[in-house]
Amino acid sequence: MGMESLSSPHPSSAQGCPPVDDPQASLLTHCLCPVLPGLPAEESLLDSSPITMGSPEGRFHFAIDRGGTFTDVFAQCPGGHVRVLKLLSEDPANYVDAPTEGIRRILEQEGGMLLPRDRPLDTSRIASIRMGTTVATNALLERRGERVALLVTRGFRDLLHVGTQAREDLFDLAVPMPEMLYEEVLEVDERVVLYRGEPGAGTPVKGRTGDLLEVQQPVDLGGLRGKLEGLLSRGIRSLAVVLMHSYTWAQHEQQVGALARELGFTHVSLSSEAMPMVRIVPRGHTACADAYLTPTIQRYVQGFRRGFQGQLKDVQVLFMRSDGGLAPVDSFSGSRAVLSGPAGGVVGYSATTYRVEGGHPVIGFDMGGTSTDVSRYAGEFEHVFEASTAGVTLQAPQLDINTVAAGGGSRLFFRSGLFVVGPESAGAHPGPACYRKGGPVTVTDANLVLGRLLPASFPCIFGPGEDQPLSLEASRKALETVATEVNSFLTNGPCPASPLSLEEVAMGFVRVANEAMCRPIRALTQARGHDPSAHVLACFGGAGGQHACAIARALGMDTVHIHRHSGLLSALGLALADVVHEAQEPCSLPYAPETFVQLDQRLSRLEEQCVDALRAQGFPRAQISTESFLHLRYQGTDCALMVSAHQHPATACSPRAGDFGAGFVERYMREFGFTIPERPVVVDDVRVRGTGHSGLRLEFVPKAQSGPPRVDKMTRCYFEGGYQETPVYLLGELGDGHKLQGPCLIIDSNSTILVEPGCQAEVTETGDIRISVGAEVASTVGAQLDPIHLSIFSHRFMSIAEQMGRILQRTAISTNIKERLDFSCALFGPDGGLVSNAPHIPVHLGAMQETVQFQVFWPGQTRPVFYVASRGHHADIGGTTPGSMPPHSTTLQQEGAVFLSFRLVQAGVFQEEAVTEALRAPGKIPGCSGTRNLHDNLSDLRAQVAANQKGIQLVGELIGQYGLDVVQAYMGHIQANAELAVRDMLRAFGTSRQARGLPLEVSAEDHMDDGSPIRLRVQINLSQGSAVFDFSGTGPEVFGNLNAPRAITLSALIYCLRCLVGCDIPLNQGCLAPVRVVIPKGSILDPSPEAAVVGGNVLTSQRVVDVILGAFGACAASQGCMNNVTLGNAHMGYYETVAGGAGAGPGWHGRSGVHSHMTNTRITDPEILESRYPVILRRFELRLGSGGRGRFRGGDGVIRELLFREEALLSVLTERRAFQPYGLMGGEPGTRGLNLLIRKDGRTVNLGGKTSVPVCPGDVFCLRTPGGGGYGDPEDPAPLPASLLQPKAFPERGSVYEYRRAQETV
Repeated sequence: MGMESLSSPHPSSAQGCPPVDDPQASLLTHCLCPVLPGLPAEESLLDSSPITMGSPEGRFHFAIDRGGTFTDVFAQCPGGHVRVLKLLSEDPANYVDAPTEGIRRILEQEGGMLLPRDRPLDTSRIASIRMGTTVATNALLERRGERVALLVTRGFRDLLHVGTQAREDLFDLAVPMPEMLYEEVLEVDERVVLYRGEPGAGTPVKGRTGDLLEVQQPVDLGGLRGKLEGLLSRGIRSLAVVLMHSYTWAQHEQQVGALARELGFTHVSLSSEAMPMVRIVPRGHTACADAYLTPTIQRYVQGFRRGFQGQLKDVQVLFMRSDGGLAPVDSFSGSRAVLSGPAGGVVGYSATTYRVEGGHPVIGFDMGGTSTDVSRYAGEFEHVFEASTAGVTLQAPQLDINTVAAGGGSRLFFRSGLFVVGPESAGAHPGPACYRKGGPVTVTDANLVLGRLLPASFPCIFGPGEDQPLSLEASRKALETVATEVNSFLTNGPCPASPLSLEEVAMGFVRVANEAMCRPIRALTQARGHDPSAHVLACFGGAGGQHACAIARALGMDTVHIHRHSGLLSALGLALADVVHEAQEPCSLPYAPETFVQLDQRLSRLEEQCVDALRAQGFPRAQISTESFLHLRYQGTDCALMVSAHQHPATACSPRAGDFGAGFVERYMREFGFTIPERPVVVDDVRVRGTGHSGLRLEFVPKAQSGPPRVDKMTRCYFEGGYQETPVYLLGELGDGHKLQGPCLIIDSNSTILVEPGCQAEVTETGDIRISVGAEVASTVGAQLDPIHLSIFSHRFMSIAEQMGRILQRTAISTNIKERLDFSCALFGPDGGLVSNAPHIPVHLGAMQETVQFQVFWPGQTRPVFYVASRGHHADIGGTTPGSMPPHSTTLQQEGAVFLSFRLVQAGVFQEEAVTEALRAPGKIPGCSGTRNLHDNLSDLRAQVAANQKGIQLVGELIGQYGLDVVQAYMGHIQANAELAVRDMLRAFGTSRQARGLPLEVSAEDHMDDGSPIRLRVQINLSQGSAVFDFSGTGPEVFGNLNAPRAITLSALIYCLRCLVGCDIPLNQGCLAPVRVVIPKGSILDPSPEAAVVGGNVLTSQRVVDVILGAFGACAASQGCMNNVTLGNAHMGYYETVAGGAGAGPGWHGRSGVHSHMTNTRITDPEILESRYPVILRRFELRLGSGGRGRFRGGDGVIRELLFREEALLSVLTERRAFQPYGLMGGEPGTRGLNLLIRKDGRTVNLGGKTSVPVCPGDVFCLRTPGGGGYGDPEDPAPLPASLLQPKAFPERGSVYEYRRAQETV
């Protein structure tokens, strides 16, 4: 949180607090670390459990939050009073370790005697130390962990590199991905598979889940020993061991671990111990993170202990884990530590705000320097069990803390008429412009310009010498540069308007930042069926106090609660937290009466483990509580919920531990809007959470009023409409019941709180600030373009599409929509033109607009004022093959039901009978079937109707707020903004070519494997910033299914234009406004209405992208294929698409083993694949050397081998088996793909690119996917750019981020 100092102006951070052996410095230190006003005799942490805490009178309790920039110390001193302290986390000129220094200062001040820094501290007066730390998070973000080797089952050496095969950023051609945590990989000769009783199978063994397994190959420990010794000789001492199916059969990992420890490895993380859950990819990442981070944490802890006598032997030392519970230092591991810092804040507001506000649900809003953390609490912690941090997916219980890249240090930009905030950040160095170190303009600078931060309240720690105050002048100067861009656009742009003042520009950026932070809060609440307006906003952290009123108002909340220690709430949360021990094991039992006894036995065993562990830490049984959980899902779905039965006591028809079934049904209904009563429920995991209650609570004797609140000073703050005189109050002087009318500023030693006009702040009896948020004063927004409102409407339009998507996902029933999130929702203007589309699934972009405009423009019909639409992938709509994706279809009818125009709802009535008839109609065609899953079709269609209704409601509310003319005008403005961005890109491209003496016409040609050419000629009009994309010369419609309707070509074109623009822009109809597209009628890109098209959607679209990017010279060709593989028989069906190599470009190597361009689907985890389908995955690794050579080499494809265990029909629909992915600028092409079938008798057959073939048990399908093309002359001796060595940061995390990632991996 690089900008915390700007809103946490505690003077103790100034000058690093000089050493106290200087008499003057000693006095200064005592002044800088005060007992908070009114606290010495009035506030205490009462300890009702002396046995647990070991705290006789006269001893200290410390709670310390060591953040990235600052360390906060919260200390209960002898006698019960509290001291707080904030100091820099890194200040090597003055101290080695910040937490130790904080403890030293407080002991020194309380004891009245000097404690030299160079001597270990006496611990006789210290009862306990609780700590939250970002050490693990920072090591992960900066890749500064331990050197690690990965040991993995043979055939899977690159499994974690490929991961889910999806890319993080859809539109970044360089495909930046996080670095792997391991340095080397060793493949272990061993294999365990699920037992299916085939002829010749070995004796089955029983796994810990209850599943039967077959050990096909024991561990070759003899061969492994020499390889491990080689690792030791190269200096690697930490290992992650990840073997197939070890979640249920851990013996092989245990044998490898024992050998490694015998040889001298200092740390060995077994995936079966790190997190024993099915799915090897996230479990493997978790084990790697544990091996990478735990030694780093242990070194930090050892260094911390050395600062104390006896190395804290007799002091209770606890660390906060990611799940919000404290753990003894000896069991604090890397994979459970990544949210150690932020978790304290969630515990803090859950233990304070939630209780004080009468049990109303609370949204936690922690705005720091580089990012903002958003979370929710409604009586119990909300956990996720798989989430990504710094690009690494961890399988471990974590509080659902959603981090968005918006904070005080977020940079401000004006791009193509749009105000943009972040995600780039100024960081701690150089920091915002006001830091006097040449930094960029940021949100903090905007607040400073608006008068919402007072430089006089901050210490003089800025500038090169770190001895100057904040610079308002530097902020104004930096913002004036952006304001000049804004006003140039306003006066010379397409809609001339009056220029904006500097304050209006600053206000605009603050409003846009607020709207950006509202979106994840809406998503977090609505995802679980909650109304954001029913929550209290708990604001804490450094920068949040300046934005809290505006955020609450935008979300319809009427209360903001700011704790009196809001700037140190994470440290306070540590003081109030409980000690937690968890036990979990995998399971594969049905949730049914015949298994209830087994489930109770498992839960009892885990409960006993938790109780024993907590008693060993000194907790009496009376202070220990346990909560049991079952990880439940409906059979055949992937949507598992971790369910507690604490509100559902046992019945005669449930386990003794509680009625988990009732809890599951209740929560499923709340989150998804329906249940599936006829579907069996499966138990994936059994979990018990044991809690040792610390007995700590915070009591506060209110400070009595002594007359009206004293105004410390008057200042001027800018709000909508201009400057207003604004009183400034000091929090420490305010008493119980004091009421402050906005506008005003409330300042304490750690934060600045802005009470906006129309709001009223009140000091509560607990000394906190409660702000009653008044209704927003209606402001007049005209139809004329205003860049500020344009940015706000852009967020609002996208939010409408996102909220529609949430409704669709919650109420749909099919796997494709509910779990794979294969859908899009969109808003359209009165002409049917796309305004906003969420999520950004490439193949959906643009295609929905063509569909909507075809439907609505009928002669004689009154045109509506706007349209909403939802598009979902229905897994089966009939046709010749299950899944409605036949590899050899030649007509559209063979691909399932066809709807040209169909009124689904008429006079408010869902037309079930008529749509059922239409879905069954393909069955009348010889060789075809009607839909094979009518129930899911109908349920999903109803969900789509519900999503559209939500969209209508939300747009109606927007119209009610602003007026129809304004909303329609801004629909047009946002389209014009996208148009402007594309025109700017086309002009820049043309200007660059002109400067090099090159023509303004470019062209490219590529071929489908059947020889059909895709030809493109692009003519740039430099003055207009427009272009003609002419596909004349493209081959005719084909007999097979590679035909691509015109809408697919437009989707590919919008995708390419967005990639070429290179920054985030609204993706709507405006992208195509500067472009005229010429597609020959009757060609493969605009076929006849009856042509088969299923291959065009997934294959031809990729070739269109290759041709467009090739014409612009943007990058070499990627694999150009989705590698569609379908497997099925009478009782099962499976479909997957498989990654390949990405093309290299000017400045980057192509990524290996990733999906590119028009697809981004995740691949099924190997353990899930083998458990649900009759196959064994023999190999899944990179196809080394398949990427094209070049100065920048193309990415490698993959090798994937499936061994079949039953008879089935294998279908493949692939490309780039004849024509290689091209290289550019002298780069060599990537290697072609290859589809091989290896029969059980050893015969190998080349299947070609498209076929269906029966397979038998023992047959092996070997898929070798294409590599990407290289870029530049491979013999070019010039050194590679340093940017290649700079990994991209991945700051976002949480369930909202995971949901968006899942949506964009379809």
